[in-house]
Amino acid sequence: MPEAAAAVQDAAPRAVPDGAQPEERGVRRGVGPVLEQFPGVARIVVLRGGGLGDLMFAMPALDALAAAYPEAEITLLGTPLHAALLAGRPGPVHRVEVLPVAPGIRPGPEDPAALAAFMDSMRARSFDLAVQVHGGGRNSNPFLLQLGAAHTVGTRTPDAAPLERTIPYVYYQHEILRALEVAGLAGAVPVSLEPQLEVLSAEEEKAAAFVAPDRDLVTLHPGATDPRRRWPASAFAALAVRAAADGCQVLVVGDDGDRELAEHITALGLAAAGPGADIGSVAGKLDIGTLAALLKASAVMIGNDSGPRHLAQAVGTPTVGIYWFGNAINAGAMGRTRHRVHMSWVSACPVCGADVTQVGWTAERCPHDDSFVAAVDPEAVYADVAELRAAPSA
Repeated sequence: MPEAAAAVQDAAPRAVPDGAQPEERGVRRGVGPVLEQFPGVARIVVLRGGGLGDLMFAMPALDALAAAYPEAEITLLGTPLHAALLAGRPGPVHRVEVLPVAPGIRPGPEDPAALAAFMDSMRARSFDLAVQVHGGGRNSNPFLLQLGAAHTVGTRTPDAAPLERTIPYVYYQHEILRALEVAGLAGAVPVSLEPQLEVLSAEEEKAAAFVAPDRDLVTLHPGATDPRRRWPASAFAALAVRAAADGCQVLVVGDDGDRELAEHITALGLAAAGPGADIGSVAGKLDIGTLAALLKASAVMIGNDSGPRHLAQAVGTPTVGIYWFGNAINAGAMGRTRHRVHMSWVSACPVCGADVTQVGWTAERCPHDDSFVAAVDPEAVYADVAELRAAPSA
């Protein structure tokens, strides 16, 4: 990807005296090149739509930008869920502007008038720096350029519009590190490698109504946008039975779309565990802030590669993740003291044999939705749950 690489090389770090030590030369270490900061930056806009997990992946980069430009106001262009989660919450984002429907930006019925009004409103803000951490750039880079910011940085596939400074978009890279590498293009050094989210006291009060005070809470999230990332309901139910037998309260969490699956898992668990087992579902019953507080109250959270697992990590809860190995590269927890990852090594579709390691623009997705992670062993997962419960709090 020579054009993208050249964009980084053109924006070279400051010159330094020969023979100077790194700290004397002002060399700053990042995920990739940490380039010169842009002068006079008072207003930063960051493009990161998508789901809950996508926002979590961007949080360390937002922290880095806030540290590099402490006087700047940071605006996130995100989704209604992002706005609901970040409203009134301490952190690097000062405001969230909800993205309009646009191809590759936010799905839904297109409204050209609403898109034009959004762009007019954003251009009037006169952003000094626009940061694209939304994807490869085919759709997101033209969208970002329409904002009219003085400086632009982001990722880029070879066929995407160039920005002032870019890094190559290569699919298999951890999303947190990718966003931090982009932040480095703007001169921002990493200050964190994990998303960190503060839970509000009002949210904790609401979540307390669902929590048994005298036992460990174990939360399960069985959903995922891509059905191939979902561990079978029977496996989650087996986990619920084991946790309940060990005296835990078990709650299945999720949004409205997960409600039926969560109730099915609860029914399976109760049928196997017998009377008195504390297994229930709150899927579809919690707003996003209360979910964050419930996850914080959990001793351990177990989930597929999905937003609630990433949110649990951000509020400081130990997690056990069920991952297809390709997703673990892009989205798995990095540490192992408080987080465990169980991977399946499926490289071909279980139905048609298509190579599923080729993703995005490199190959068409086969039509089958059979789980890639069905073979992950519930006994091995529960062993990690038990170990994390027994570990002293960090």
